[in-house]
Amino acid sequence: MAAYDLVLKGGHVIDPAQNIDAVIDVAFAGGKISAVGKSLDTSAAKDVRDVSGKLVTPGLIDMHTHVYWGGTSLGIDAEDFCRKSAVTTAVDTGSAGPGNFAGFRKYVIEPSAVRILAYLHISHAGIFGFSNRIMVGESENLALMDPETAVEVAQANRDVIIGIKVRLGRHASGIHGMAPFEHAIQVAEEANMPLMVHIDEPPPSYAEVLSRLRSGDVLTHCFRPFPNSPVGPDGRVRPEVLAARQRGVLFDIGHGMGSFSFKTARAMLEAGFMPDTISSDIHALCINGPAFDQVTTLSKFLCLGVPLKEVIRASTENAARALSRPDLGTLNPGSAGDASILSLDEGAFDYVDVVGEHVTADKKINARGVVLGGRWWHPAA
Repeated sequence: MAAYDLVLKGGHVIDPAQNIDAVIDVAFAGGKISAVGKSLDTSAAKDVRDVSGKLVTPGLIDMHTHVYWGGTSLGIDAEDFCRKSAVTTAVDTGSAGPGNFAGFRKYVIEPSAVRILAYLHISHAGIFGFSNRIMVGESENLALMDPETAVEVAQANRDVIIGIKVRLGRHASGIHGMAPFEHAIQVAEEANMPLMVHIDEPPPSYAEVLSRLRSGDVLTHCFRPFPNSPVGPDGRVRPEVLAARQRGVLFDIGHGMGSFSFKTARAMLEAGFMPDTISSDIHALCINGPAFDQVTTLSKFLCLGVPLKEVIRASTENAARALSRPDLGTLNPGSAGDASILSLDEGAFDYVDVVGEHVTADKKINARGVVLGGRWWHPAA
């Protein structure tokens, strides 16, 4: 007789990493996944939750968030966001730099019930001037590039820092093109970590950035609208995009306030180019639209015709692989005891992209519960 801490009974489990797509139970013990199977014995379980009619997935990973709440003007509250979006791992992408990461760790990451991992910004103070009144491209000031301290901070915080971040483009780095990249790539190489690159409008071009990325590096905002779209004027995927994928470069959505368009997504998906990871790029200026949350971002791909299993894969198995965290993104026994409980609701749902195009679809993924560290974690508990 197994003594489980929690059993989720009767849910439709979708775990792409194990190729599971069936109505089965999931049990947790000691903060880990303990068992997955039909009709598990719950007689000795401390907590049993009937999730019949719901989807149960590995804990969703949002690969692009900004959760340095109170430390940066764009930061949102990780726990509130994750409850509403059934996210169990929020990856902060460069909110903090080497000059203020200690505060991010002590006051946000360590007290958080939700797992927070981070890409460390190459700029000394991270994304410090991003609000509806003040917009400062931190990569525009090359005096703020702080590679030596970044290496020290990254190496001292390897338990939570999983990579290096740099923001490039007219809004983030002004006229400097690839100059901030030169600092960032050296830090990534010295610290032996992947690099995540933000791209907005040129300079630099999409092609220039991709030409320098290595296997395992991540290009976020990969389904941008024009300019710096991955789709050429002929409607085809640019050859440099295909070449980068062949080299092992990873493509992340990073929806945000300006980085996802339905037009680009349709062209990419019709060409068979699925992003590796789907993420919200949630922050203070897009949480009330157009991104809203992770489940809305996932739903946009569902309404574009991507099968539900592949949508889930892009926020579980693929994200865990990009983070080099095999303990995440799966319900395999022994893995982290995280799960997301979702519903697939039918109706008429309005979705909007960053250029104002609206799409009405008949399905939406919604958050219905969260399991963190083997325990039910939700306001409706």
